[in-house]
Amino acid sequence: MARTEKAGILTKLVVLALLIYLATSLLNLRSQITSVQTERDALKQQVELQNQRNAELADAVANSDDPERIYSAAREKLGLVEPGEKVFVFTN
Repeated sequence: MARTEKAGILTKLVVLALLIYLATSLLNLRSQITSVQTERDALKQQVELQNQRNAELADAVANSDDPERIYSAAREKLGLVEPGEKVFVFTN
């Protein structure tokens, strides 16, 4: 009868150790899942921003021959002015 009690205690200790191991493994997996979900959300946001940028670029290519777009680019990006206009540059 004493042998059964020792086996029962040993079995209980083994089961307890396994439960502790499983619990720590589950907590570790949960933290990994949370970090991967955060990374996934960040990547989704990057994809959305890139898709928006791609749409803007596609629009720019599709309308590259638009006179207003050319005029705007010449004035804003190249700093060109129309004949007769005066440019004032303020320096501090």
